[in-house]
Amino acid sequence: MRSDSSPGTLPAREHLPAGDAGTPVLDVVIPVYNEEKDLQPCVLRLHEHLKRTFPYAFRITIADNASTDTTPLVSQRLEAEISEVKAFRLEQKGRGRALRTVWSASDAPILAYMDVDLSTDLNALLPLVAPLISGHSDLAIGSRLARSSRVVRGPKREFISRAYNLILRGSLQARFSDAQCGFKAIRRDVAQVLLPLVEDTGWFFDTEMLVIAERAGLRIHEVPVDWVDDPDSTVHIVKTATEDLKGVWRVGKALASGSLPLDRITRPFGDDPRDREIQDVPKGLARQLVGFCVVGGLSTLFYLVLYSAFRQFGGSQIANALALLVSAVANTAANRRLTFGVRGRGGAVRHQAQGLVVFGIGLALTSGSLAALNAASSDPAHSTELAVLIAANLAATVLRFLLFRAWVFPDRDDDQPRSTVVAGHTPSSPTYSTQKPCAPLPQRPTAHQYATAPPSPYETTEFRAGEAAEQRSWRDATVQLQPVRPTDTDPRDS
Repeated sequence: MRSDSSPGTLPAREHLPAGDAGTPVLDVVIPVYNEEKDLQPCVLRLHEHLKRTFPYAFRITIADNASTDTTPLVSQRLEAEISEVKAFRLEQKGRGRALRTVWSASDAPILAYMDVDLSTDLNALLPLVAPLISGHSDLAIGSRLARSSRVVRGPKREFISRAYNLILRGSLQARFSDAQCGFKAIRRDVAQVLLPLVEDTGWFFDTEMLVIAERAGLRIHEVPVDWVDDPDSTVHIVKTATEDLKGVWRVGKALASGSLPLDRITRPFGDDPRDREIQDVPKGLARQLVGFCVVGGLSTLFYLVLYSAFRQFGGSQIANALALLVSAVANTAANRRLTFGVRGRGGAVRHQAQGLVVFGIGLALTSGSLAALNAASSDPAHSTELAVLIAANLAATVLRFLLFRAWVFPDRDDDQPRSTVVAGHTPSSPTYSTQKPCAPLPQRPTAHQYATAPPSPYETTEFRAGEAAEQRSWRDATVQLQPVRPTDTDPRDS
């Protein structure tokens, strides 16, 4: 609600009041292992902040993954004293395992987690989850590497964090800025489809989840955060870095081979303007043109280098045919993956065969141009040959794009059933299952579209890793938001 303010100043921020519908809108998970000292101050501080500033019902869940000190006792005491606090106990270690188990069992529409040391300023929590509540984004992460972030930490951790994110950008083409910040949130309907594809159960869990989400086209919202390093952190940097690099290799290999079943979430949840039938605007044409031009430019340079090399050992026609054949195979493979987004090995042989037909047409154009040049001049200069070939290749390129788009890599018919893939998470197996058909993706509802339903109790139950998804079914969120009025106050403050 915008309030009156003098010119040149920002309006005061006001929280949106909401009624109590029985089910929390937000479930904040705190994964812990032997945190008997820091757990209680963390939970009390977080609870006080949410009670004072967060306009919706919330829950704080302590995910104790196999602590051996008095952490379970502290968790139980906090659960008994504070109604918004619940405790989970897992008998196996692993932050990723703890998050997957609790998120899979939660009935809240927005799921978040933060580290127990609360290094991140809690004022960023509402900006983190707001785009998820509104339906604008699918995931949200806090970023310590954004320009407006204010971070206090040593040079060693700064170097490691930035180096790791550079590795992700270089190897997995990740575009998010900070994979390791312990401050993230996800919509429950997105988590339901995304989590079964995430294999890691440790510290690489965050990175793998974000990479898969980004490759699948989901929207990731980034929030600049203020962050202060915890000097007493128990994280083993060398061991964690080693496991992360192994995870990068595993995920990169799965993406390169096409074994990661992104078909389940290849489009963002909900309405996407790229899915609409817009008159006179072919879907994906602009992106495909850019990709095709880039690949075509590189292929032309590759072709000219090959032609110049082959020309040293044979005539112009033989050199042209060999150079065009080699560059055509590389061009078809590059356009298949980068321009038209076809991944995996399915249909690769057929695409190459069709590409060779297109190559034959290009060969006819370029060979005909060389024949015409030789007929006009008995001994043309090498530079003249190259100029003629460039002009012929430009004409062949236009024709190649049209044939690629209409014949070799046509758009998939929206009326045809898409690939049906189900991926089950099995920690002992690094493979991705592709056996059973899955249900269509849910439409992304906004917070105003959640219907009121009887409250669903959140039980405190012990789970072993991997059991949560089997033992609990997904339940509809039950959030009822009230309209905003300037005079509204939070009933919890009264």
